[in-house]
This record gives sequence, structure tokens and C-alpha cells, in this order.
Amino acid sequence: MKLPFLPGALLGAALLTAGPALAQAPNTGPAYDSRTLFNPSFIEQLSTPTRTAGGQPGAQYWQNAADYHIDARLDEKAARVSATVDITYTNNSPDRLPFVWLQVDQNLYREDSRGAAITPIGGGRFGNNSRGFRGGDSLQTVTIELHGKKLKADYRVTDTRMQIILPEALKPNGDKLVIHIGYGFSIPEYGSDRLGRLKTKNGEIFEVAQWYPRMAVYDDVEGWNTLPYLTAEFYLEYGNFDYTVNVPANYLVGGSGELVNPAEVLTSAQQSRLAKAAGSDQTVMVRSADEVTQAGSRPGGKNGRLTWHFKCQRARDVAWAASSAFVWDAAKMNLPSGRKSLAQSLYPVEAAQDTAWNRSTEYVKKSIEFNSKQWYEFTYPVATNVAGVVGGMEYPGIVFCGVKARKASLYSVTDHEFGHNWFPMIVGSNERKYPWMDEGFNTFINMLSSADFNKGEYAKQLSDTARLVAGNIRYIMDPATVPPYTVPDVTPSNYLGYAAYSKMGYGLFLLRAEILGPERFDYAFRTYIKRWAFKHPQPKDFFRTMNEASGEDLTWFWREWVYNNWTLDQAVTTVAYVNQDPAQGALITVENKGQAAMPVIADVTETSGKTTRVRLPVEVWQRSGTWTFRYNSTTPLTLVRLNPTKLLPDANPGNNVWRAQVLK
Repeated sequence: MKLPFLPGALLGAALLTAGPALAQAPNTGPAYDSRTLFNPSFIEQLSTPTRTAGGQPGAQYWQNAADYHIDARLDEKAARVSATVDITYTNNSPDRLPFVWLQVDQNLYREDSRGAAITPIGGGRFGNNSRGFRGGDSLQTVTIELHGKKLKADYRVTDTRMQIILPEALKPNGDKLVIHIGYGFSIPEYGSDRLGRLKTKNGEIFEVAQWYPRMAVYDDVEGWNTLPYLTAEFYLEYGNFDYTVNVPANYLVGGSGELVNPAEVLTSAQQSRLAKAAGSDQTVMVRSADEVTQAGSRPGGKNGRLTWHFKCQRARDVAWAASSAFVWDAAKMNLPSGRKSLAQSLYPVEAAQDTAWNRSTEYVKKSIEFNSKQWYEFTYPVATNVAGVVGGMEYPGIVFCGVKARKASLYSVTDHEFGHNWFPMIVGSNERKYPWMDEGFNTFINMLSSADFNKGEYAKQLSDTARLVAGNIRYIMDPATVPPYTVPDVTPSNYLGYAAYSKMGYGLFLLRAEILGPERFDYAFRTYIKRWAFKHPQPKDFFRTMNEASGEDLTWFWREWVYNNWTLDQAVTTVAYVNQDPAQGALITVENKGQAAMPVIADVTETSGKTTRVRLPVEVWQRSGTWTFRYNSTTPLTLVRLNPTKLLPDANPGNNVWRAQVLK
């Protein structure tokens, strides 16, 4: 999701513009300790029946499933959703389950919620409590079907969690439980920047998410995952969704998955335009700005109600948006397999400008096409971008982006939110605990997609490498900074952008650019995605997969980069000549003064004018913090410069350069 306290684009460079303005001091922390950094047993992954030592699902890997059938009705005047949900939960685990847990996220907006308790008095993006809003899920009926019996559920609700105690345990290896819930909730105006309402001149835009009780994950690592919803994001089971949304007839609805009853909710002209868009690389208007106020652009005009029916397969969540104010356009997406998929955008007339949302579908299309070719094919039949009050939030096949976003800002947030369809929609990591596994990975892939978009149209604005490096160094040197391996609920808000997004994004960029190289990195990263598509990886699964598939022991990198904020400080200390004769070669000594290590990159210049780039692997630091290497010079050296690419996060560049003394 987009963090509202971060300015502009969501790529690494922009994520690092805020934060402590620390001077780069020569003192970079404790002395280097090679035995600590290169401890071979720091990240152990013992093989189990469900997870291998190499980081892939084991022969007996299992995962529970949750399928949903939901019928919802929007009361647009009361800003309220009423619905029924039937959940079919399958216990594929080898364990008997005497109870199950669900998430009831709307309870965040109750006056007595834990989330309300930790909202600052002045308010914030985390809720509406300070605005006098009183929300929460109202549960009317809760019944279950188990082993052929239908009965009332024995349940209890604690904050944003709901436990159902079963009359007899759910059996292992495929037993099923059906849960029926009737419920309702009021839609907050500002719902933690994840859902909400926006008034426009042609009607209110409703962006609706976390809108049904969702099964908590039961996995092979922690059992039931029951962390409360305090606004950190989600960890969800995969399944199939079949849902309907009943709205006023003059509304358009965009939702996760595929609209399966277009003939019932669209005019014949709109159906025809959609069919044209499905074969067009250029954006096609489905409902134009001029048509928004025309009754004939909707079946039934302004009277009555219509039910929109969607299906979304193999997903972990669904969301939707509805309004009478929507302009609608679409275009086809070209996926590597040739499978059809549609990019589309819904936005109000106020945003229908060529510098703004008129280009949204182009942004959606190009972002998804690039990531599908580069990493793993997009899996949903439709990708919908919705303009509204939400600054940036992702759901399977649909994202919410700020209505006021323009130019590079709109491209960036669109690219970022749809990048989440790879992390965590396809690769289903635990966002509640490890946001760097989705936000950080997504920040990295955004760097590549933004460089590619329209031959680099926004690349300079969004991928400023100097700002990327400098921003990371500032945070690393701040003693109050928390490392990525920190639960987001306890990460100070002013460090969340660094810990969850930019450090890991920059770290993967470093691995690709300077440590592994693009070919080895890309193969390893694709291997991780393929292994864990629609599954639940843990951090060590990622670390071990990258090590195994790249053929490098990167344990040192994960330790210094993910678990710690250790400082890098490489220095050139001395230059001497073999037998005092430059023609016989030069002996160059470098030193590692900080706690972190990186490969050595040095440009060596001779008086002849020749400059040679030398690369030394990180293993030169395995024994100690100093290393001398021989350079085959033929003339005296004039300059030795470390980190010439300026991509390594060297906190003290003042000692990166050696210059020959000029005798007067």
C-alpha cells in the first residue's frame, strides 16, 4: 500500500526523501567482526516434511483453503453494507481443529478497539475514531454445518478476531466446515487508507474492502495466526470467490475477478465497447465523461437497483468499488501465454484529464505486462484501477489510488499497487509480520518497471539512484532506526517506509546490480516466485531459495541487511609497489571499517591515463577487516577510487579515494 506520509512516488528513491538529516560522520560504529558476519549457522533451515532445507515446499506441504459465497447490498444513503457470507473451510492439515478463527476487520472502527486505543489523539490515517465515526461488524446470525449437522455457532468476538468453538473437531486431511454469517457495517469515510468514501459532483465513490469475515490462516509454522488488526496488513488463505453486490441501477461497480452477468448490468453499447477494448492495445471508452450524467448510460436509468455478479478464482481476498460518478475505460493486456486479460479504470469526471486518470489504463496495462514477462504471469482476468479517497491500496485484481494523483505520481502509485499482485497476492507471505516480503519486494520490482515504462518517461523522477543510496545511508546511521525484520505494529511510523519498503527494495537492487548480476538474480527470484506461488513462504524460505538458486551463500547479506542496520565503510589505506617498481605491479590495501561488508569495486588509474575496474568478492572480508590485492600496473598510479558506481551504501565516502602525492 501507499504510505501517506511519504511524498510523491512509491519507488525506492522517493521513499527515502523523508527522515533524519544525519551528517555522514567518519565514526561509523563498532569495529568489523568477520566471525560474526560470516557465522555459517546464523540462518539455519532444517528440513521438515513441509519445508525443505533449500527453501521450497516439502513433499508433505499442506495448506488450508477457504471458499466464499457472498451476497451484499449497498445502502448508499446510510453508507452501509449488509450481507450474508457462506464460507467453506477445508482442513488440509494433519491436525484436528477443535476451533477456528476468523478476522472481523471492521471492528477496528469500534470505539473500544485496540486500533482506536493506539490512534493518536490528533487522529491519523489509522481510523475514524477521532472524527466521531462509530463502526464495526454487526453480526446478526452465525451458524455452522459440520459432519451433516446444522446448528448455531458457539462463538466469541475479541476485538478484530472471532473464534468459533466446534461441537466436534474438524478432522485432518480434507474435512470441511461451512460457516453462515449474516452481518452489516457502516463504511468509514477514511478507513485507514484502505477503504472509504469520496463525494464528487456526480455522486459518492464507495471503495469497499475488509468487507466480510475472513478466515485466519492456520499454517505449519505457527498454527493459528491471530495477530489483531491494528492496521498492519494481512495474512490470508487462498480460495475461490463467488459474490454479488446490489447497488442503485445508475451505479457502476468494479470488483476483484470477472463480471459474469454483463448483460444484466450493462447497456448493449457498453457490452460492445468492452468487447472492443478486449482486443485493443489503445484505451477504449466504455462510459465517457459526457455520458456520466446521461440516464441512458445505465440500464433502468436512475430508478431501481441492479445486482452485479463477480467470480474470482484462486485468490486470497476480494474488494469492490461502486459509484454513479464513474467514467470507465479499458484496454487489453498482452500476457506471455496469450491468455486474455483486461486493464480498466474507474474515475470521476474531475480526474478525467490527459495529465491524470485518462492515462490510468495505459499505466495498468504496461505495468502488468512488464511484470508478467519479467517475473510471473498475471493471474486474474481483469485489473481495475479505481480513483477515490484511498491514496493507494491493493487487492487481487483491483487497486484503489488517490483521485488527485497526476503524471508520475499516478503512474507510480498504480505501478506499485498492481505490483502487489505478485507480492503478496500470488506469493502469499505474512504481511502482519513481514511487510518487507511484500512492500520491499514490490518496491524493487517497481524500480525495473518504471525504468521500462514508455522508454523511461518517468524513470528519472522515480528511480534517482543517488537519492536511493543517500536516503538509505541516512536511515542506517540513525541509531533509532529499526531493521526490516521488525513486526510493523511496533515499527515507529516515521521509520516504516524505510524498514518495510525502501531498504529491502534497495537491497534486492544491490543484489541484482552488484553482487549476483541480473542473470543469476533474476533466475533465483523467479524460482522463489514459482516455488511459492499461491502458498505461504516464511523469511527463511526466501533466504534459502535465493542462496540455492543463485549458487551463492548470501547468509552474510541477509544478516547485515534484513536483521540489522549495520554500517558499511570501505577505505583505501595504502598503495605500494612491488620491489618499489610500478612496472612490477602495485599492492593496494583496503580496509572494512564498519560492521557490514560488501564486495569491493575499485577504479585504478595510472599515469598513462589507463583506468581499470577491479572487482573483489565479499569473501576477502571473511578472515579480517583488511585486504591487500595486487594490481598489474605498468606505470605509477595516480588514483584509486572505491565504490565508483556509487551504488554501495558507503557511509563515509571521504576515505574511498587514494591520490598520489604530487611532489613540488
